[in-house]
Amino acid sequence: MIMTVQGWLMAACFVGVIALVVGRVRWLRRRGIRAFLFGASQRSDLIIFPIVLLGVYAVTTPATGWPMWSPLVARWWSSLIPGWGGVVLALGAVAGLAWTLVTFGDSFRVGIDENQPGGLVTTGPFARSRNPIYVCFAAFLIGLFLTQANVIAAVILLVFLGFVNRQIRREERFLREHYGAEFVDYCQRVRRWI
Repeated sequence: MIMTVQGWLMAACFVGVIALVVGRVRWLRRRGIRAFLFGASQRSDLIIFPIVLLGVYAVTTPATGWPMWSPLVARWWSSLIPGWGGVVLALGAVAGLAWTLVTFGDSFRVGIDENQPGGLVTTGPFARSRNPIYVCFAAFLIGLFLTQANVIAAVILLVFLGFVNRQIRREERFLREHYGAEFVDYCQRVRRWI
């Protein structure tokens, strides 16, 4: 099967998202900051990795021809217009993620850092959303759904939203305990999503 221009652009966006996060984690590690803590406080979080790998496999099967039960990857519509909207959304998500990571500075963590959480960031994209990284990930996955238009992309989006909602609540509980009134005031001024 031949990969479409939309498929190539979405693949580039996916690589961009991974490169930005991994690059920031590595940059912080070189500065002596342990930024990848995902699963350290909740081992059950690690279940997300096999789910992500399964999702990557399923989403790439239309372009690679790898075996997959066809009803899972069958497109729901044939129009390319929603797919182009999805590409624009994904490109915006990558740009937004880059802006967010720069604004985050040394406070960026993957997971909850109970020992050295860094400062509370409330500027840039954090002045519009308490969770701009998750907003960018959600925008990317909505874009993926619009380009793939199948059961797998829909399930990935729904699982992500459920998982992230749980993670946000845990992070906000920690931030409220750690930063106290400063975080409570921030929550009153800025929405959780957008």
